[in-house]
Amino acid sequence: MEKARKKMGEADFVMFITIMLLLAVGIIMVYSASSWTAEIKYKDDMYFLKRQGAWAVLGIICMFFAIGYDYHKLRKFSNILMILCIPLLLIVFAMPSVNGARRWINLGFTSFQPSEIVKYVVVLFMAKSMDKRGEEIKKLFSGVGYYLFISLIYAGLILAENNMSIFTVIVMVTMIMLFVAGARCWHLFGIVTPLGLVGAVALIFSKSYRRDRILGFMDPWKNALSEGYQLIQSLLALGSGGIWGVGLGQSRQKAYYLPEAHNDFIFSIIGEELGLIGCAFVIALFMILIWRGIRTALNAKDIFGTLLATGITSIIAVQAIINIAVVSGSMPVTGVPLPFISAGGTSLVINMVATGVLLNISRQRK
Repeated sequence: MEKARKKMGEADFVMFITIMLLLAVGIIMVYSASSWTAEIKYKDDMYFLKRQGAWAVLGIICMFFAIGYDYHKLRKFSNILMILCIPLLLIVFAMPSVNGARRWINLGFTSFQPSEIVKYVVVLFMAKSMDKRGEEIKKLFSGVGYYLFISLIYAGLILAENNMSIFTVIVMVTMIMLFVAGARCWHLFGIVTPLGLVGAVALIFSKSYRRDRILGFMDPWKNALSEGYQLIQSLLALGSGGIWGVGLGQSRQKAYYLPEAHNDFIFSIIGEELGLIGCAFVIALFMILIWRGIRTALNAKDIFGTLLATGITSIIAVQAIINIAVVSGSMPVTGVPLPFISAGGTSLVINMVATGVLLNISRQRK
């Protein structure tokens, strides 16, 4: 193992520092956004800080392990991981419903969200398979159709959990990977994309709560106390922050006005407390991470590394874009956490492991 490590170069230092800065911002903002709720609910304003800090330590340990573990060895685990993901996604249906959705497996001391790991397992499988199948990717049915079918099986199970956000992430990342792997543009954008848009509209209007979210997005002030409430409170938070913000820890919207202030809508609290400057800083960090991820994909020593780096970077990019678009009123409300920043142990640890793999790929560049 030591000999294998010596053959690798240095990991991308800029990417590493960016990840650690995002993690630091996340821990600080989770405490700031959750302190009011934690004090009232748990009589401890540091309740969520302690949990997030513990998960962050575990995530850092796992990330360093992934940095030193040759990513090529992950190929042999892809098939078994794909098989294991099926029962994990099915177990959630036996769990109690939370806010009308079944997405978590209760382990007693904590809860685990299988969809967080499934999206990366799908990326690993596709990177291995696309590398192996080569020019087959240029065919419509045995290429593009095959990979979309595989991703839709897993994305469909996640959709059945009432989790359309992660369903969307998996499908979008699959399309990105197909494009990078060399699929024909006509197949992706001339056939698949129009069919996908029709399917998306059908899915949205197949459930009343999804339809209500669209209507609430189009005119949130019409139903300000129901469908439009969360978006209005988010916009109030962002608007109250101005350029410089009201000050760290001084948010008013976190005081039971904005639901999920330390989770999916934590970016709103960043805007309120740290202002436009704070928002720009966080967005800049994500842009640097995405840039270094793309750079790693371009400089990977093999096609497998290129596709794996593309998939990991795409998941982080798509989730960040969706989350920021939702809280700023640029797209309908949906539950996508902001990577490294939103509260949540499963998401944080899995993202840290994934970026560890990305850093390992950067160590083995051409």
